Amino acid sequence: MTTWVALLRGVNVSGIRIRNADLAALFGDLGVTQVRTVLASGNVRFEADVEVPGRAVLKARIEVALRDRFGYDAWIVLVTLDELATALDAFPFDAADDARQPYVVFCADTAVRDALMDAAAPLDPVEDPTSAGFGVVYWSVEKGRSIDSPFARVLARPAYRQTTTTRNVRTLAKIVA
Repeated sequence: MTTWVALLRGVNVSGIRIRNADLAALFGDLGVTQVRTVLASGNVRFEADVEVPGRAVLKARIEVALRDRFGYDAWIVLVTLDELATALDAFPFDAADDARQPYVVFCADTAVRDALMDAAAPLDPVEDPTSAGFGVVYWSVEKGRSIDSPFARVLARPAYRQTTTTRNVRTLAKIVA
């Protein structure tokens, strides 16, 4: 069994409301076990008898089930718990800095991550510090600037809506715990 984490994009924001109990029930209906939702922002930790090479099939099954059950254009990032823990442990900025929000941007693939890093390259690294990780972009933005900093505007581009999802490191720590 592999422990997986499904990170849903845009849940309980932008008008897409899904209760954790309903989300957990959907995953249970898919035949996975040890389902646990974390916070109300679309984080589901579960076990499935699917190894990493079967990730794309499992991801597609979950997205179809979300679309069918909740009636929205669902998109998720699916990572193993080990991958998520590794990303969290490698956060290169001061996650305890009270003046900043410590984020991990999960990317659908390396090409998306590289495109984000290319877009971040000309930005002020003091205002919008970013760093590449395995399948992720680390970002430490000033509190209150999560939607209007230059890198936030990059993330808001339509090209990244279906290929990224962002989580605060405190949320990731709760998922791992």
